[in-house]
Amino acid sequence: MDETTKKSSISSSFLCSLRCFPFRSSSSSMIKSSLSLPQSPTKNPQPKEPGAMETPQSTHIHRKHGGWKTMPFILGNETFERLASFGLLMNFMLYLLKEYHMDQVSAINIVNIWSGTANFSPLLGAFICDAYLGRFRTLAFASFATFLGMVALTLTAVVPALHPPPCPKHQRPNNPCLGPTTSQLGFLILSLGFLTIGTAGIRPASLPFGVDQFDHTTEEGRKGINSFFNWSYTSFTVVIMISVTLIVYIQTSISWALGLGLPTALMGFSILLFWLGMRLYIYVPPEGSIFSCIAQVFVAAFHKRHLKLPPQEELPGLLYDPPVRATTVSKLPLTQRFRCLSKAAIMVDGEIKPDGSRSDPWRLCSIQQVEDVKCLVGIVPIWSCNVICFLSIAQQGTFTLSQALKMGRHLGPKFQIPAGSIGVISMLTIGIWLPIYDRIVVPSLRRFTKHEGGITLLQRIGIGMLFSILSMVVAAIVETNRRGLAINHGKIMSVFWLAPQLILMGFCEAFNIIGQIEFYNKQFPEHMKSIANSLLSCSFAFANYLSSLIVVILHHKTRKNGHDWLDNDINAGRIDYFYYLIAGLGILNFIYFLICAHGYHYKGGSTNRQVVGDDMNVDDDIELNSTKHLNH
Repeated sequence: MDETTKKSSISSSFLCSLRCFPFRSSSSSMIKSSLSLPQSPTKNPQPKEPGAMETPQSTHIHRKHGGWKTMPFILGNETFERLASFGLLMNFMLYLLKEYHMDQVSAINIVNIWSGTANFSPLLGAFICDAYLGRFRTLAFASFATFLGMVALTLTAVVPALHPPPCPKHQRPNNPCLGPTTSQLGFLILSLGFLTIGTAGIRPASLPFGVDQFDHTTEEGRKGINSFFNWSYTSFTVVIMISVTLIVYIQTSISWALGLGLPTALMGFSILLFWLGMRLYIYVPPEGSIFSCIAQVFVAAFHKRHLKLPPQEELPGLLYDPPVRATTVSKLPLTQRFRCLSKAAIMVDGEIKPDGSRSDPWRLCSIQQVEDVKCLVGIVPIWSCNVICFLSIAQQGTFTLSQALKMGRHLGPKFQIPAGSIGVISMLTIGIWLPIYDRIVVPSLRRFTKHEGGITLLQRIGIGMLFSILSMVVAAIVETNRRGLAINHGKIMSVFWLAPQLILMGFCEAFNIIGQIEFYNKQFPEHMKSIANSLLSCSFAFANYLSSLIVVILHHKTRKNGHDWLDNDINAGRIDYFYYLIAGLGILNFIYFLICAHGYHYKGGSTNRQVVGDDMNVDDDIELNSTKHLNH
């Protein structure tokens, strides 16, 4: 298998994870630790560039152990944790519907709110990890929190007092099923709270901790880092397939207690494995967080909001501009956009010490810091355009599952496809398409467009948005036909009629999500990769919250004759109207995206065509491959 095909297969597993689990936010230090070169000491060091965080090379690390000796413990912990987490989420909505007897709207709201909170949590986890705890302690606490959450969730299936009583089918037409009590629901939410804490710590710290075990200043260490990523992504691909097939099948066809208990036991084993390697690990101390540098720019600009900016030609001598010492940080030139932020770098009396350093970083920032924040502010409109696109992706774990439950899922007389496994169609689509795109489509397009990637990254993001709109339109058409057959003719449509919308959604993910990752990694400064890789997680979080809000509004505003669009009985509801609504929002969002893309200014002042079409250098390529496949 060649390198391109390897990258494509890895990307496919990564993309499949995005719609079903919180996106993994990588720490900025992971990128630096995989790329930085050692600094040579100087007798008279220059003031450190505030926008560049201290790299691990600045501190001497005694490497008594580390390396491949630690990989069985780290990869084992990561693999079993993923299996535990995915084993839960793949089928969680069905668990709420079948075992907790929740109505469809309540179950969807719980899934969306929890997913949104879990998607935001790695931002906080990355800050705590980088600034205070360090990676090992973050992983230790987070793994234990995940285990507690899994134990609590398993108890909800095992202990009768923790879930509503069973509700046989013959009882339901006459007596409605009893829902969860306040205490039962509270215990369930407590288990999800522990899982969110685990997500906050494991997602941003796991891969960087693995990278820390290799000496990236040597060729052998750099090869070890690349191999570590390959093994990590391979294990992730295996976990995805096991979760979608075996774990989901056990939960729905054998026992929820066994289906939840098995991942819980594996999570407990992963913690034991992780602690067994304590004497072998390399421990890198906390390095500080980039979030503080960002906050300093806004605070300093606010304090100096009354200052008047001089003409552009006079600015360089009035602004604080120390040299950049970190080898992985490119010097950014002063730009004219968002000029109010430039006030944060204006030097006034008393702010510079005799040695040239700042007296208060919250009152004076460097040009590099200011331009870093300008890059962030400029990307926000592009980022916001993708929330609606992810809104359509979020429906695959909710209403698509409701459709599958009402459709024929039998393969032969005995085997029935679990409703939670239908999403494997999107995974297969991505896995098949990406190698074709990389090997055939891109080279063909490159001959016409003269772009290295065939098309620009913003074009790729936009094409993904169009596929998301088409997916919702097709989903609505299929649902209209399914509902008509069920009501008018009493027939059940095959579940494979959901394949067209899932295939289109696979194309959406293959274009939009990879395009976003590459766009963020190219446009963000090197030491802000943690934020770049957190943006997708935040997009899914907002999409989950927005989905929940729309569901609540439609549930109340569309009620007529005792039924609404999102009725528990989807034959009495109109999910197809809901899909058309999302498609309509997608069209408006696509127009908004075209406006934002047209007005976007690229880092360093390059034009759209120049930056997006340029070749990446070797370091950029390493950074991209290090970060583009991190899971949610």
